[in-house]
Amino acid sequence: MREGLHVCGIAGYFGLESDHGLLERMGTAQRHRGPDDQGTFVDGPVGLAHQRLSIIDREGGHQPMATPDGGYVLAYNGEVYNYRALRTELEALGHAFVTHSDTEVVLEAFAEWGAESFDRLNGMFAIAVWDRDEQTLTLARDQFGIKPVHLTRVTDPHGRGEGEAWLFSSEIKAILASGRHEPAPNERIIYRYLRHRVHDDGVETFFDGIERLLPGEMATISSRGLERRQYSTLQQDLMSATPPPTGAGPDTVAAFREGLAESIALRLRSDVPVGTSLSGGLDSSAIAVGIDRMLTAHDASAEAVGHRQQTFSAVFTGYRNDEERWVDDAVAACHGAVESHRIRPTSAEMLEDLTDFVRTQEEPTVSTGPYAQYRVMQEASKHVTVMLDGQGADEMLAGYVPQTVSHLRSLMARDRRAGIKEVVASRDVLSTVVRARLRTRLQGGGSFGELLSRDFKAAHADDSYTVGGGANLRQRLVHDLFVASLPALLRYEDRNSMRFSVEGRVPFLDPNLVRAVFAMPDDAVIKDGWNKAVLRDAEEGILPASIVRRRNKIGFTSPQNDWFREQKEFIYQVFLSESFASRPYFNRTEVLNAFELWLSDSGSLDSMAFWRILNVELWLREFIDPKPSAETEQPQAVESAEPVAAVAGPVTNEGKSLDLVLPDRSTVRRHPVRTPLVTASDDLTKLVVDHVTDHLEVLGDGRTVSGSAFDRWYVFVSEKVVATTQRRSFYVWDIPVTRSARLLSRHVTRTPAGIGLGSPFTMQLAIDEVGLPRVLVAAAAGGVGRLVGRRGVFYTVAGGDVRAIDGPTEYSVAPANMSAKLGPKDPSAVAATLSAAIRSALPEGLAATFAGTVVVDANDLGCNVLGTDASTPVERLERMFADNPLGQGSQQTPLAVVLDSVRSEADPSTTGPSHAGRATGGQA
Repeated sequence: MREGLHVCGIAGYFGLESDHGLLERMGTAQRHRGPDDQGTFVDGPVGLAHQRLSIIDREGGHQPMATPDGGYVLAYNGEVYNYRALRTELEALGHAFVTHSDTEVVLEAFAEWGAESFDRLNGMFAIAVWDRDEQTLTLARDQFGIKPVHLTRVTDPHGRGEGEAWLFSSEIKAILASGRHEPAPNERIIYRYLRHRVHDDGVETFFDGIERLLPGEMATISSRGLERRQYSTLQQDLMSATPPPTGAGPDTVAAFREGLAESIALRLRSDVPVGTSLSGGLDSSAIAVGIDRMLTAHDASAEAVGHRQQTFSAVFTGYRNDEERWVDDAVAACHGAVESHRIRPTSAEMLEDLTDFVRTQEEPTVSTGPYAQYRVMQEASKHVTVMLDGQGADEMLAGYVPQTVSHLRSLMARDRRAGIKEVVASRDVLSTVVRARLRTRLQGGGSFGELLSRDFKAAHADDSYTVGGGANLRQRLVHDLFVASLPALLRYEDRNSMRFSVEGRVPFLDPNLVRAVFAMPDDAVIKDGWNKAVLRDAEEGILPASIVRRRNKIGFTSPQNDWFREQKEFIYQVFLSESFASRPYFNRTEVLNAFELWLSDSGSLDSMAFWRILNVELWLREFIDPKPSAETEQPQAVESAEPVAAVAGPVTNEGKSLDLVLPDRSTVRRHPVRTPLVTASDDLTKLVVDHVTDHLEVLGDGRTVSGSAFDRWYVFVSEKVVATTQRRSFYVWDIPVTRSARLLSRHVTRTPAGIGLGSPFTMQLAIDEVGLPRVLVAAAAGGVGRLVGRRGVFYTVAGGDVRAIDGPTEYSVAPANMSAKLGPKDPSAVAATLSAAIRSALPEGLAATFAGTVVVDANDLGCNVLGTDASTPVERLERMFADNPLGQGSQQTPLAVVLDSVRSEADPSTTGPSHAGRATGGQA
C-alpha cells in the first residue's frame, strides 16, 4: 500500500474576482517547491494554487483536494507523520477514504474537528482550507513553524467592495509575482536586524505589509476580515512544565533514546531516496548513527535509505572552523555502508552564488553560515530528495552559551552552593564569553550604532530588544524555540532545501519528543558543565568521545572572517557603490572606516556586522530597487569595465549649461568632451589631442566655432585623469592604512562624496605624499585656526598637494568610485606638454587662438586650478568652471573645450549662468 506524503508550495487569494492568471503567476514563482505536479481551484472569492513535490504515493494526492461533497477544499504543504492513527480514528467516526495520502487525512480531520484538528497533527505543515458553506478561508502553520505561510492585504482592482482582499503563499516571491503588491522595505525590521541582530522573531517581515503566520498560529479570513490566533497549546505546555531540578538517570536517558529513534523512524518514510545532513556536531551525528543502527538491524523504517546511507557535509579544508575530522569520526562510528559526500565551498563560489542565495532566502540572514547549507542542499539534490538534519536540538537542550548563563543564574538564585559548583564546571565555556567582552572593551573601535545614519537611528530610537527567559532556563529555551533562534534557522533550511526541490526533515522537532524533554529534570539538559546532557548520555558508547564530549560548537557555518578578507575588494565595491551611498540607513564613511579597521585586526566589530550591512544592500538591490530591463547587476570586477566609445560634438551634462556669464559680463561657452574610460595604461597626451581635435573638427576652424566668435579658447582637463595616467590613483583596498592615518582622519571635517581627508585612505595618501611630521604640524595649526575662527589653515600648511587629494566618489564611473587619488604631479608641466601637442595638431587659425591647457580640480564645492600654461589670471579660469560642467560618471566627459568671451547670440536654451544640479565628476 502506497501512502501520500509530499512537501509542496501553496498560494492563493481571498476577496478577489476569479483570477486564474494570478494563481499561475504565484505558483510559477515557487515552482521549485513542487516541480512534480500543480493544480488550481477557484470558487467565488477564493483561489488556491498548489505545487507538489511528491515523496510517497507519487501518483496520488493531487491538490487542491476537496471532500466528496465539495464542502471543504484543501491546499496543503507538509507531512503529518501520525496520519495513520488519525485515519483510523476518523474511519471509526464514519469517514471514508479514497486515497492513501496524508492530505486526505488532514482534509477529513478539518471537516470533523475544524481548527481543533491542527494540534492533533504531528508533523510539519502549512495549510489553506476553504469552507464553502461558511465562506471562510483558514490558514495554519505547524507548531514549530517548520513550514512557512505569508500573507498580505491587497486591493481588488475590480472594486468588489465586499471587505478586505488577501494574498497568501509559502514564499514571499509568490506574493511579489502576483502583481498586486508593490515591494517596499520594512524599515523597523531592517533597523532591528542591523542594530540588534534579530529577525524572524515576530509577524513582520523585511517587506512592508507582508506578514508571516507564527509557529502554532492560524488565521481565519472571511468577508468580516482576518482573525489570527494561536491554536496550539504546545508553547504554554512547555512554559508551564515544572520538573524537579535533579533526578535524571538511566530511565530518563533510555526514554530519550527511544523517543529520538521513533522520531527518526517516522521521518524516514519515503518512496524517494533519503539522505542525512552531517555537520560533524553532536546533533546531526546522532541522527546519522541512529539511521545506521536501523539499517544494520534491518529495520523496515529505514527502507528508503537504501543499502548505503548517504551523508552530506560542508567542509573547509585549511580554515579554523573546518569540521571534517568530526565528520570522519561520525562516519567511522557507523557500522553499515556510508557514502560521505563532502562539499568544499570557496569564497569565490560564494560570490558566484550570492545573487541566487539572497533571492533564495528572500530576507537577510544573520551570517553567511546558511550558504554552507545552501551548497549542501544543492549537492544533495543530485542524489536524494529527502534530507534529515539536527535543527532544534540546540534550542531544546541548551546548545548555546547564553542558555547556560540563564541556567547558572537560575541555579545560583535557588542553590548558591550548587550554582558555584556548576560555574566551576562550566568555566571553560564561560571564559570564551569573558574573553570576548574583554577584547571588545580593550580594542574599542566604536559601536555598530555609529555605522547607521543619524536620521535612521533617531526614527527608531524607541525600538529595543530584550531576550526572553532571563534567569529561567526553561523560559529561555521556549523563547529560543519559538521566537529568538529557531524561527530563523527553520527559514534558512526551508528556503535552502526547497530551492533545490529537496525536503528537509527535523527529527528533534517532534512535539512528543520536545514535551518529553521538558518533563525531564533540569540536569537532563545541563549537568556538571555539560549541556545537552541527556543526548550526550544517550550517545555514550555509540558515538566516539571526540563528538560526545566535544566542547567547541561550530555547526553548519562558513569561514566568514577569512572569506571576507579574501573578497575584500568585492565588499569595498558594494560599500563604495552609488546605490549604497544613497541608502537612508548607513553612514557610509563610518562603514568604510570600520571595515578598514576590522581588516587591520582592530576595533570591536566583527564580520557579522559587515555581513548584515552587505546583506541589506544586496537584498534591496534584488527585491526593492527598480529593474527597468533585466536583473539587478551585481558589482563587477574592476577589470571588466567596458570602454565607452568617444562621442564628438557639443554635449550638455545633466543639470549643467554650456554657457556661463562671468562677473565682467563676458560669456564663456564650455563644450564637454566625451572619452573612453581613462586607465593607468593610457597615453594622456594622445588621448587629449585625439579627442580635442576630433571635437574641433565638428566645431569648425579659425576664430569662429559653430557660429560663435570668441577671443581665445582653452582645454580644461580633470585632475583625476591626469593622476590616473601618472599612476597616482589607488584602490582603497591597496592602501596600507597606518594607525596615525586612522586617528588623524577622525578629526578632519567630513566633506560630501569622500572629498578631503576625512577617511583613513585619503589621510594615508597625505602622509605618504608630504610626510607625517608636516601633516601633524598642519593638524595642530588647523586646530589653533579653528579656535580663532580661521578656516583652511590645515591645507595652507599642508600644501596644495594635500588639498588635491580625493577619496572615492560613489557617483563616478569605475574605478574612480573605488579609488583614492593624489593630486597630479607637476600639473603646470603637464599642461605645457599637452598644449604643445595640441598646437602641433591644430590648423593655423585655431592654433593662433588657443590660449593653453588648464588642469583643474572641479566639483560642486568649487573649482581649483592646479596647473596651467595659460597667461590668463587663475581667478578668471576658476570662474569659468564655477559650476563644474564636467561629467565624469556615466557621462565620461573629463575634458572640456572652453571658448572665452563669446560674442555671438547664443541659443536661449543653453545660455545664462547655471549652478543647478549635482556634479558628476570622478572618472579615473
